[in-house]
Amino acid sequence: MALFLSGGTFFTVLLISRLLESSMLNAEVKEGEILPPTIQRLMKGYNKYLRPFFDNGPVTVGMSLDIASIDTISEINMDYTATIFLRQRWTDERLVFEGNKSLSLDGRLVELLWVPDTFIVDSKKSFLHDITVENRLIRIFPNGTVLYALRITTTVACNMDLTKYPMDKQTCTLQLESWGYNINDVMFYWTRGNESVSGLDSLQLAQYTVEDHYTSVSEAIYETGHYPKLVFHFELKRSILYFILETYVPSSLLVVLSWVSFWISLSSVPARICIGVTTVLTMTTLMMGARTSLPNANCFIKAIDVYLGICFSFIFGALIEYAVAHFCTLSHSDTHMLMIWWNEDKGTQEHSRGKYSHHLHDLDDEINGIVTTISSHAAAANRAKRRAKEQSAAQSQTPASTELTVRPSSPSGSEPKPEPAPPEHTHWCITALATIRKLLRSLKCCTVENPHHIDNYSRVTFPLSFVMVNLLYWTYYLYF
Repeated sequence: MALFLSGGTFFTVLLISRLLESSMLNAEVKEGEILPPTIQRLMKGYNKYLRPFFDNGPVTVGMSLDIASIDTISEINMDYTATIFLRQRWTDERLVFEGNKSLSLDGRLVELLWVPDTFIVDSKKSFLHDITVENRLIRIFPNGTVLYALRITTTVACNMDLTKYPMDKQTCTLQLESWGYNINDVMFYWTRGNESVSGLDSLQLAQYTVEDHYTSVSEAIYETGHYPKLVFHFELKRSILYFILETYVPSSLLVVLSWVSFWISLSSVPARICIGVTTVLTMTTLMMGARTSLPNANCFIKAIDVYLGICFSFIFGALIEYAVAHFCTLSHSDTHMLMIWWNEDKGTQEHSRGKYSHHLHDLDDEINGIVTTISSHAAAANRAKRRAKEQSAAQSQTPASTELTVRPSSPSGSEPKPEPAPPEHTHWCITALATIRKLLRSLKCCTVENPHHIDNYSRVTFPLSFVMVNLLYWTYYLYF
């Protein structure tokens, strides 16, 4: 009985071992189907850590791009996000095999091969798509050429000049370099020149249109050496229609609305003030809204800022125009009353001045008479002195000196009596009136005879000035 049990156990163990051997054999067959003999021969002795032509010069890597989409272009962050298909080709002499057909391998086998260490220079963040599997492609040709393709989404920095925003053109780049291999190890080139990049002609961007694109080959110089570098340049032109409808037209209409006050009477203070203040506040809100989509730290004076500043100046000028016109109206009424008072005082002044001039004329006549009398008496005295000298010379005795005193007399034989001076208060009044007259002359140069003419002039000068400024603005920013 015990012998029978031991024989059954041995038979069970033998059966299990036979099943394990058959399952292992099936697994080897399946593994052979995944890695066919050709691949197994290629991978035998292959070292993925050594580049092709390790001792025979640099390996040349050709590249091409297919731009699938440009998702966003941000002026705030100064970057763009794009999805690209990057294709790289190189020749590996270790992967040469017989046949006339290429081998398309699973992307996961890329871990067994040497691949270039290409990276995007100005990339802020990038990722490789992995749904449903990693989006990679490996294809080996009989002559040893390897095609390696990737699907990448990357956010790349783009330095922008926003001085002409929103009439600007931006030139962005996509730069590819080798991270560890210098130009003695790896050389990059575009496979078809400018035609190596495709897909831009069919792109539909929200605010931009692609005007031009081209490729270039250069070297990146660092402290560690010179590295191969490929650059793809593309020029973007912003579509201005959105900004015309969103900003330019509303701001221009606000300027035109501010001119409505020129046709409102100067006496309608609430109406004109309401229009002026409302347009100023609305323009301020529009200016703040236009700046929210741009970086706050950006120090550029943009074209849209210049236009909004021009519109705000015209609107504020219309408000100041009413303040000036209203002030001139009040000043004109005060000046009119002052001129009436001046005309009344002017008659009194002319009467006083006439009387005073008459007294001065009489006083001049009296003085002229006195001067004539003094002159005649002086001549007679001179003749008497000469006769006295002659007599003294003829006579031996010198007579006593005779003193001749000549007293001036008036033609009437009496002393002149000058007229009394005008009273002191009359002289002060004349001086004050002369000072007021000078002040009125100076005010007349700064005042307007008819304040309503200010509105009449503004109805013409404001629109003409705005049209001229617009012509200069659009000519400069569109053609210079």
